[in-house]
Amino acid sequence: MSMTKKLRYQFVAITMSIVTIMLCIIMFLIYFFTKLNLENNSINMMQNIASHPFLLHLPNEMQDDIRLPYFTLQLNIQGDLIATGGGYYDLSDKNFLLDLIDSTFSSSDHIGIIEEYNLRFFRTNTAGSQTLVYADISNELTILNNLIRNCILIGMLCFLIFLAISFLLASWVIKPVDKAWKQQRQFIADASHELKTPLTVIMTNAELMQNPDYDETDKSTFAASILVMSRQMRNLVEQMLGLARTDDVQHNVIFSSVDFSRLVSDAVLPFEPIFFEKGLTLHTEISENIKVNGDAAQLRQVLDILLDNAQKYSCEKGTTWVTLQRHGKGHCLLSVADEGEEIPANDLNNLFKRFYRADKARSRTGSFGLGLSIAETIIVRHKGKIWVESKNRINTFFVQLDKIS
Repeated sequence: MSMTKKLRYQFVAITMSIVTIMLCIIMFLIYFFTKLNLENNSINMMQNIASHPFLLHLPNEMQDDIRLPYFTLQLNIQGDLIATGGGYYDLSDKNFLLDLIDSTFSSSDHIGIIEEYNLRFFRTNTAGSQTLVYADISNELTILNNLIRNCILIGMLCFLIFLAISFLLASWVIKPVDKAWKQQRQFIADASHELKTPLTVIMTNAELMQNPDYDETDKSTFAASILVMSRQMRNLVEQMLGLARTDDVQHNVIFSSVDFSRLVSDAVLPFEPIFFEKGLTLHTEISENIKVNGDAAQLRQVLDILLDNAQKYSCEKGTTWVTLQRHGKGHCLLSVADEGEEIPANDLNNLFKRFYRADKARSRTGSFGLGLSIAETIIVRHKGKIWVESKNRINTFFVQLDKIS
């Protein structure tokens, strides 16, 4: 089972555990308060009856505060039955009444339930006598039993609905994790592939150097190849470490005000001799006093990546234009454009992927396809946008950031 499937099932299990607990609590509270309300209504009714135990009413005719069948018994000081009242029961069975009296006095509480007859009793003392009020609780028990059954059915239905919803939510929540996991595996596979080639060259040349059939000139060539491949591996490792550091930067890093105009100007200076030595032309058009909120070192790294790409992929005697200007309300736009071979339309959206190469030229220049990915990560963290356009043999990288002045 893959890691993402395990996470999905764990998410569903945790969600459904919480849902089950909440449903049980809700159902219990509904049952508890319903039962409490029914009991209170019954007891209040019995207390009202006890205050006027033998007020005559017609059978099946109840007062406004009486909702249940009831009857009353009055006992003398010695505990003998002296009177009965209520038109809802047949009170002619003396054995039945004596059994009720014995069951009532077997309890020390003045309010209780005689389960054998589904009756609730209320016992009160008056001057020279005791009054016992009995109310039928059959309807109360029926309501509670129906409530339990309905709660179970509703709870099961809600459980199934939430189970389906939790699976949908799990797929949605795990999607970024799944994407990151696939990117990580792809990154490891690509990195392994990139390291495999120089390692193979180094090992082959090292083995040839140990062969006595080759002279010193050949061995010097082998050593030079080893040095070139070692430097290439070092560059790859440095870029991978840089990308890892960029990924590890917390999103809540506190940025400061950066003079972006000056930063761009300073970033261009070290590249001027590089462009000159390669016979390339570098033009700049930088608006002054453009400030952004961000990290100067990371923004400088983005400039270095874009300018390095421009000098690598410009055509012979080509021109590169670096432009920084205000763009709309609250934005600034940086563009680095160079004359070179047009980038195919299907490659434009893939250039920022890790280890992606649009053509063989990238391999010849020693690029590993990590620079633009690092630049995109930095710009996204600065809540900006970076994209590339290619037309009329001019490739232009754009960076849009929010400006503060």
